[in-house]
Amino acid sequence: MVKYSREPDNPTKSCKARGSDLRVHFKNTRETAFALRKMQLGKAKRYLEDVLAHKQAIPFRRFCGGVGRTAQAKSRHSNGQGRWPVKSVKFILDLLKNAESNAEASIHNIRPRPLLISQVNQAQKQRRRTYRAHGRINPYMSHPCHIELILSEKEEAVKKEPESQLATSKSKKSQVLRSGALS
Repeated sequence: MVKYSREPDNPTKSCKARGSDLRVHFKNTRETAFALRKMQLGKAKRYLEDVLAHKQAIPFRRFCGGVGRTAQAKSRHSNGQGRWPVKSVKFILDLLKNAESNAEASIHNIRPRPLLISQVNQAQKQRRRTYRAHGRINPYMSHPCHIELILSEKEEAVKKEPESQLATSKSKKSQVLRSGALS
């Protein structure tokens, strides 16, 4: 059993998927996962397929140094910086499909689920080396990542009783307690 960063609030109505040490850029994957936060499963899959087709862009918010601006990203975030990170999108799309099949295998009914938790962590860097001028050697590192997705059903809101009913039932209870305490 793998340890996740956190457990869902209601484990019976949620499903998980996880990938460790994936050879995909951490920064691009973090931005892709952040764009999917609190999105329903079907909507997230459509959005990622649109990114692959260059119909929508992934807005880059944190790791946005040197990222060009595009009108597609401007519609989703104010700074307008965005890209179409194909490899990251494919990895996350595969994990979404995996989480969906995990839900079907554990006999959860598949309703539109919001993507409650999406987390991307840096994995251990993998080393290579590049040869420079004058016989020097420099590191040539890759930046893989760990991805966790937890899909959860929305909790249905319970209607609150009107104040008048609450007050009367409370007063009856207190009267019964008082009368029991007096006798």
